[in-house]
Amino acid sequence: MSIIRWEPLRELSSLQSEVNRLFNSVSDLPAAASGTAGANLRRWMPAMDLIEKEDSFVLRADLPGMKEEDLSIEFEDNVLTLSGERKSESEESGEGFHRVERAFGSFSRTLTLPKGIDPESISAEFENGVLEVRIPKPEERKPRRISISVGGESQTIEGSESASPAASAGGEASS
Repeated sequence: MSIIRWEPLRELSSLQSEVNRLFNSVSDLPAAASGTAGANLRRWMPAMDLIEKEDSFVLRADLPGMKEEDLSIEFEDNVLTLSGERKSESEESGEGFHRVERAFGSFSRTLTLPKGIDPESISAEFENGVLEVRIPKPEERKPRRISISVGGESQTIEGSESASPAASAGGEASS
């Protein structure tokens, strides 16, 4: 009899795989239920990467088989929304499907971005089935100086918009 070491992380990974398999089997509808042979009604969500660079964010999305006119990019209230529809390439005229794994249909992905992004500076390129959206970072808010007069003497308070009034009160005096 051999002793097998119990590894709880392997068991957790196995449990996660089984749960994923269960949810995938529930979301896959059989072709007969769709009314057309071989129709694939799984929800399709394109793979996306969001990369932060020094001066911008770069979003890359894999959209194989799609055309530029099938895509929409919108930016409103610091939310970037990428949406579109991938259409089935097959014809419905009596083709006999043995296996259908590629998903088709509409999708929508949203990303919340930092405040202060200029919508006019966002650019997008679509080449070889990969969409790349460049989003320049907003300029950092610079500290501001406010001069106030107290009893005839002028005092300068330094701070940023995010500094509290208590932290800014210890500014330097100037004449």
